[in-house]
Amino acid sequence: MQKQNIEIIKDIKTVLEFYQAMGIERIPLNIAQKCRSAEVQKPPPHPPLGKGGRRGGDYSKKVIALKALRDEIGDCQRCKLSKGRKNIVFGEGSVDAEIMFIGEGPGEDEDLQGRPFVGRAGQLLTKLIEKMGFKREDVYIGNIVKCRPPFNRVPEEDEISACSPFIRKQAGIISPKVIVSLGRISTQTLIGTKIPIGKLRGKFYQFENIPLMPTFHPSYLLRNPKDKWLVWEDAQKVLERLKK
Repeated sequence: MQKQNIEIIKDIKTVLEFYQAMGIERIPLNIAQKCRSAEVQKPPPHPPLGKGGRRGGDYSKKVIALKALRDEIGDCQRCKLSKGRKNIVFGEGSVDAEIMFIGEGPGEDEDLQGRPFVGRAGQLLTKLIEKMGFKREDVYIGNIVKCRPPFNRVPEEDEISACSPFIRKQAGIISPKVIVSLGRISTQTLIGTKIPIGKLRGKFYQFENIPLMPTFHPSYLLRNPKDKWLVWEDAQKVLERLKK
């Protein structure tokens, strides 16, 4: 019994450290119960590395395939978003990533730098990745659309239709163990539904035989910090799935 209580205290400490890192100000009253019902998961050990510190034998093929896909996109003019963009935000990270995060689309900071999730929402995502036991460069990060919608509006159907095939191809090339879809647009696009994200999150779905966990977008969490702990619950389920 004493050992069990010690473990619960350790779990609570881990969760509280995550809340602090994520800037969560309100702590759920049933935090102890949450820790008892779902142990705080630690990231699984990475599989054995091959030559050059890379997992598996398909590294070179994946690099070549991603480069070919980027070349296929070219100076894309497939939808009206191309008219206002500064940079195409292709995506970045490890081609051997176990986890792939897929968001909605670039914002102003991403458009300027040509990199995904580098603004305030990106900083929050990076904190989550690190608290899950990974470095940002260990995972792969992309978006449903690769050009910034004007004034950060939601991507429209024709824009999603024109661009989403590329993130689907990226996921197929990288073949992660788990995809985390960030927000409504990403989730609804990838699993083909109109169900609200609040009802979808917390449960696994399948995207082309890859387990997919929907969760809230970091931008939403900046506006609704009380829901950050729900994202941590989703992250725990992802870590548990990686052990299988």
